[in-house]
Amino acid sequence: MTRPLARLVTAIAFVLVAGCSDTGETAPSVVVTTNILGDVTRTIIGDQAEVTVLMKPDSDPHSFGVSAQEAALIERADLIVYNGLGLEEGVLRNVEAARRAGVPALAVAEGVDPIRFTADETAGQFDPHFWTDPRRMAKAVDLIAEQVVTHVDGIDPAAVRAAATTYRSRVEQLDSWVERQVATIPPRSRRLVTNHHVFGYFAQRYGFQVIGAVIPSGTTLASPSASDLKSLTDAIRSAKVKAIFADSSQPDRLAQVLASEAGVDVKVVPMFSESLSRRSPGAATYLDMIRSNTEAMTDGLNGR
Repeated sequence: MTRPLARLVTAIAFVLVAGCSDTGETAPSVVVTTNILGDVTRTIIGDQAEVTVLMKPDSDPHSFGVSAQEAALIERADLIVYNGLGLEEGVLRNVEAARRAGVPALAVAEGVDPIRFTADETAGQFDPHFWTDPRRMAKAVDLIAEQVVTHVDGIDPAAVRAAATTYRSRVEQLDSWVERQVATIPPRSRRLVTNHHVFGYFAQRYGFQVIGAVIPSGTTLASPSASDLKSLTDAIRSAKVKAIFADSSQPDRLAQVLASEAGVDVKVVPMFSESLSRRSPGAATYLDMIRSNTEAMTDGLNGR
């Protein structure tokens, strides 16, 4: 073999070996169950890892499921970020199976000082809807960042922590803005009726009273009885509630019926309480969602 030919063969072999090495490497993978936590996690990680979000926009976290391909992604992930406290009822078995197989998994709600439901059939159970309180989401940002640094190889820890610090600051600024907006609602009007129990953390943080829910449960998969609706109707009349807040991803028929049966002038106001949305403007991101909900709530309770 001539020297030029030998050099050519060596070069080709080098390229082939390098190509095989490149295709053999897999990017670090983080799987997130809900789109709210997916938005936060992607903001923290940036392009340093592949972030797969299982829940599509405008979905119900209590009822969405996963495909066989998505189930396989959960099993192969470097880290799973999920809400926990029973929220993702359709995928918890997949998450638990992956945990038993050794995949690191962060149940975010469990680490942000969760509160318990205090009413109806949910009393005593932990409330998974922590994200309605931005201060708890600020804690969640730190939890997610540290788990990424600990379990996801190949990322830059300093960059992840810096991104988390920047984003946490934005969440804290949002919290201050919500406080100012809520201050425009007279204290006697800070009374909430929702389609199911979802705003307990918001109520605790900003001084609201939860009058009740159309579905007296922490999940949309439950159903109200006739006596449930009668009790809530009486409470609405007694408290002179001005608006009922229904999740935008769920039909608001029950809320509409309840509003008409209450015999008072009660509006049904759509909220982005459990899912990000493709609607614009609305809830494309977590920050957008909290802003939209706050504006809807202040308008509804101020009678605008």
